[in-house]
Formats: sequence, C-alpha cells, structure tokens
Amino acid sequence: MPKIELLGVAKSFGQKAVLRGVDLRLMPGESLVVIGGSGTGKSVTLKCILGLEKPDAGEIRIDGMPAEAVDRRAFLRRTGMLFQGGALFDSLPVWQNVAFRLIHARKPLGRRAARALAVEKLARVGLGPEVADLYPAELSGGMQKRVGLARAIATDPEILFCDEPTAGLDPIMAGVINTLIRDLVRDIGATALTITHDMTTVRTVADHVAMLHDGIVRWMGPVEAMEEAEDPYLRQFVEGRAEGPIEALR
Repeated sequence: MPKIELLGVAKSFGQKAVLRGVDLRLMPGESLVVIGGSGTGKSVTLKCILGLEKPDAGEIRIDGMPAEAVDRRAFLRRTGMLFQGGALFDSLPVWQNVAFRLIHARKPLGRRAARALAVEKLARVGLGPEVADLYPAELSGGMQKRVGLARAIATDPEILFCDEPTAGLDPIMAGVINTLIRDLVRDIGATALTITHDMTTVRTVADHVAMLHDGIVRWMGPVEAMEEAEDPYLRQFVEGRAEGPIEALR
C-alpha cells in the first residue's frame, strides 16, 4: 500500500491552473524526488499533501485513507520537514530550534532531556555540541541547513519532506547535505519526498523520480532509468538544454 498517493490532483489560483491532474505514488521506505522547473507545481504539490492547500479536484490518500479522513495533526506528528530557507527561529539558540516540537508538544520534554536530544541529532548531521548554544545568525548557510535537517529528524519521523534542500549552497556543501539526507533516510527507515531542480540531489537521494511539467507528471520511474529515458521533456531538463519542448526565456 502506498504511504502517500495522489490521484488526479488539480489546483488553480484564479485563472492560473498550477496542477492539472497529478498522479503520484510514494511507497513505504522509498525516496521519491520530484523535479521540474520553477512554476511547474512542485511546491504546490507538497502543500497539498501537507494540507496547506486544498485541491480543487482529485484525491490524496495517506496509508490508503482519503486525506480528509486522516487526523491531520496526528499525520504531521509523524513527519519531518526540511525547509528551503532553513526557517530557523532567530531568537532561539540552535538546540531549542532542533528540539522545538518536543519542547512545545502536548507532553513536553524537559529542557535538560530536550537539549541532550538536540545535541545527539546535531551529531548525526556532523555538528558538535559547541554549536548547540549558538544562534542561527552565528552559523554559515551550510551549518544552518544542517541544523534544519537535525530539527527535521528530531522525532525520528516516519515521513521526511525536503523542499529544495541544497538551495543557496555551494557545490561542496550541497554534496554534504545530499549525502546526509540519503544516509539519514536509510538509518531511520523513513519514507522521503524531496522536491528539487538540482540533478545532483536527484542522483544522490532518489530511488524514484517524477518530473512535473505544466501541472502533470510527464515521466516517473526508477532513478537508474532516468538517464536512458526518451521523454523529450525529461531529456531537456536532465541535460540542461535551452532547446526543446520546455520553453526557456531568451
């Protein structure tokens, strides 16, 4: 049974149709990466899954149940989220950022235990305990992204969502983040959904790849099949060519 399934999901904003019938299937323990250019509907797809946007048509199923029948708060408690911009709280030290959900849960974790857990999660993303008491403004972009990843895995989530995980990072740090995501997903046995336009992320993180274009899934398959696939939209995107069926600004 798919962990998450989208069936004909459509979403418009005014006269702008962003999703025009998206079909996706994410199996348990799988790492699915959704690719596509800017404005193709990747972020809107993620927002629909998370319940931040309501589809105009189609159905989203979670563990085989219609999303509207699922306890949304319970579902979100099973997830972790790595945001594109880090989304750290500037006024809180790193350890409180990492343990934020645990500190503010219905049954909150004590501060000493929360700090210890935060230090443990920071270690898993390659950051030492000295980072715990620093503030986000004192960290580099790469370190902030690692802190965001530590926060995303703080509750050992069943499902991990990553929104453009390497945006704004240099190639070396992007490679570090990609490898961390791949290893952490395997270590905690999470099901992962990543949206990106970075092909290095795709090749490092993905088990399966889905390409969104013009509001539909143009191609979906195993990552190892991507390089030989003949779909012209996928070929143009993977090869980064200006010429092809995807119109590029000139």
